[in-house]
Amino acid sequence: MNIPIVRFNVKDRPEFFKELRKRVDQYFRDNDLSRHANLNMKLKTVFMLGLYFVPLILMITGVVSSFWTMMVLWVLMGFGMSGIGLAIMHDANHGSYSKNRKVNNVLGYLVNFLGAYHVNWKIQHNVLHHSFTNVTGFDEDIDNPVMRFTPNQKRKKIFRFQAFYAPFFYGIMTLYWLISKDFQSLVKYRKEGLLAGQGLTFKKAMAQVIFNKIWYLSLTLILPVIMIDLPWWHILLGFLLMQFICGLLLALIFQPAHVIEETDFYVPDSNNSLENNWAIHQMRTTSNFANKSIIFSWLIGGLNYQIEHHLFPNICHVHYRKISTIVKETAKEFNVPYYQHRTFLGAIKSHFLLLNELGTGRYDRKPADRSWQF
Repeated sequence: MNIPIVRFNVKDRPEFFKELRKRVDQYFRDNDLSRHANLNMKLKTVFMLGLYFVPLILMITGVVSSFWTMMVLWVLMGFGMSGIGLAIMHDANHGSYSKNRKVNNVLGYLVNFLGAYHVNWKIQHNVLHHSFTNVTGFDEDIDNPVMRFTPNQKRKKIFRFQAFYAPFFYGIMTLYWLISKDFQSLVKYRKEGLLAGQGLTFKKAMAQVIFNKIWYLSLTLILPVIMIDLPWWHILLGFLLMQFICGLLLALIFQPAHVIEETDFYVPDSNNSLENNWAIHQMRTTSNFANKSIIFSWLIGGLNYQIEHHLFPNICHVHYRKISTIVKETAKEFNVPYYQHRTFLGAIKSHFLLLNELGTGRYDRKPADRSWQF
């Protein structure tokens, strides 16, 4: 059983993306730039890896002897863990970090330090999310049994409170990957033929998942319990704090890029077709935020430029700020929406307002011809 293919409308203003791609290509030629990582990106890689591994080394080598010092190190690891996910492995698993596939594979494997399995991540994110953004039944990022992320999902009574309990579930996201999600995904992807598309058998993939979970837990939990002269539950508390910080940060960066008041949600018709072409679909389902904040953008791997990322995932994120002007001007020229929030807090607010509207049913009562373009 293979997953059905969604057909985009190739007749819907195909000249938009053709012209946009031409202009972006010209930008790199005119400035004699590589689309891959530059010195800035390499320095960021060293910083994020250090933010994660230096505190871990300090703990397992016995340098740390007090509870509160250890907790500070776990907090730093939580930020480092999310930094690796946002700013390093994300580009690598898109093949945009380096033109060398081996470099991308090595750095892409770092997602296992988030408690996830790199092959599952590529399938869910690269294949499903990027191909079918905000399409019910295809984009797993909006398919959640405890949250209602789309008006096309049946509403349950518990969803009335989702704007309040969402931060908790966001915080345990990486723990869910670690304990359950990867195993569930393997079963699902085997049935849909997606594992075979990655050149893996179910048996081999399962062996890799189990092996990765064992070494990850040994390194980040069991070894600290053995080496640190503190009660085991102190270490467990720190480990859970690290996971919660990372999960919360990852969710609060990715969710306001797609699940906000402005963006659209889709269900394919009876022929598995959608109304827009792929590029315009990305523009209607994706939003930017805090584009003037250079430091913030540096820390989160340029993912406040989600529009540029979805249109050009093969370009390293350090280039998004420059090409965003090209994308915005071209979108305006072809009357294509370009959604953005001036601040990160504004995007967060829009996300939680939408969660509340979806949970209470107020969103469902809005006119079908609502327009959010601004």
